[in-house]
Amino acid sequence: MPPYSPAETALDQLVTRIQQRLARVGIIGLGYVGLPLALLYSEQKFPVTGFDIDVRKVQTLNQGGSYIYRISAGEIQGARARGFSATSDYSQLAAMDAIIICVPTPLNEHHEPDLSFITDTTHSIAPHLRAGQLVVLESTTYPGTTEEVMVPILEKENKAGLRAARGEQSTGKEFFVAFSPEREDPGNTTVARRDIPKVVGGLNPQASELARALYGSIFNRTVGVSSPAAAEMTKLLENIYRCVNIALVNELKLLCLRMGIDIWEVIEAASTKPFGFHPFYPGPGLGGHCIPVDPFYLSWKAREWDFRTRFIELAGEINVNMPYHILSSVSSALNRHKKSLNGARILVLGVAYKKDIDDLRESPALTIIELLQKDGAQVNYHDPYFPFIGKGRKYDLQLKCTELKDLGRYDCVVIVTDHSDYDYRRIVEESQLVVDTRNATRGMASDKIVRC
Repeated sequence: MPPYSPAETALDQLVTRIQQRLARVGIIGLGYVGLPLALLYSEQKFPVTGFDIDVRKVQTLNQGGSYIYRISAGEIQGARARGFSATSDYSQLAAMDAIIICVPTPLNEHHEPDLSFITDTTHSIAPHLRAGQLVVLESTTYPGTTEEVMVPILEKENKAGLRAARGEQSTGKEFFVAFSPEREDPGNTTVARRDIPKVVGGLNPQASELARALYGSIFNRTVGVSSPAAAEMTKLLENIYRCVNIALVNELKLLCLRMGIDIWEVIEAASTKPFGFHPFYPGPGLGGHCIPVDPFYLSWKAREWDFRTRFIELAGEINVNMPYHILSSVSSALNRHKKSLNGARILVLGVAYKKDIDDLRESPALTIIELLQKDGAQVNYHDPYFPFIGKGRKYDLQLKCTELKDLGRYDCVVIVTDHSDYDYRRIVEESQLVVDTRNATRGMASDKIVRC
């Protein structure tokens, strides 16, 4: 039997270390994606180190605390007992066998991709890169990012003259690169994380094999695709599919409001069809890191190929405009009560981007609050997951959560996020006017309620 090439030796050694739970896993970015992933590896007895530039997160984790609502301090303490630690010292990356990047990929003020978190992280990795390491990007981005943006930085700035493994040939001075899109669904308690299939696309077959071995140790199924670009496009398709269908139902909602038809009744009836229909639901706008962002990533990249994604851009436009529809609905509801939006006291219920989670990313509630304030309303908010809203990349509200009492002092209560622990019947009874953007008051009959 012929001897292994240097690349095969490195490959086999790392696969064996993964199988024996000896591979050291470094996860960069300890937010809503990276921290749950670190805990999965820790539960499977891997030596895991988390990396983050936020010193407060690092300190909290190393003290056994948590800053994410759905992750308990007990889970962090259990991981700590198994050897998990967090650090802001990126020189420790040199000791890792696999490095997984889970950093944000937002849009800038012109709705164009902001890859600064990816590029900054890649610059930080490169000086500590060594032969045989596996580097995986999980951050949602446009097709080509891994190979066109990340790999050139790693190859140019590493200190050992290493190259990313391509094809079948090897000199023994390669590192491995793959893309595997995150599929986190905050607040989903029906599907275990390890039951969500993991899509993997490597820069070459060896990289794919390593990445599938790494993820196959914590996920019940991995799905290989031919390249990082195919894996990147897979993630965009998943979220653009949702974006387009939500835009469709939002547009139908606007039409149904004019026609005096209950869109929720229509959706419920259509859902009885056992084939060819999947229900999507209207709302005040899209939130979260992926669905509001991904269409713009793809449409931006498509211009490089002289291609305009008109259908996707239209869906994004419809969803972006939904907070303005809510503003108009609140103003009209107040007018019918002979009140003006200018000077009105408004309580916004729920600011998370969806129910029962502590995630503000791209939340339409933030835009709605800003729009109400610009038109002269005095805005308060209540959300059990957020005692304070300060400053973010796109907002600076500096608001403190108000108590959920004396609702009658507000001219209007606007239900933006339908958290499960709200008593909606009491809210309607005690309020002067309720604008419901989520159908949270379904089944209630009251002239106080305006559903929009």
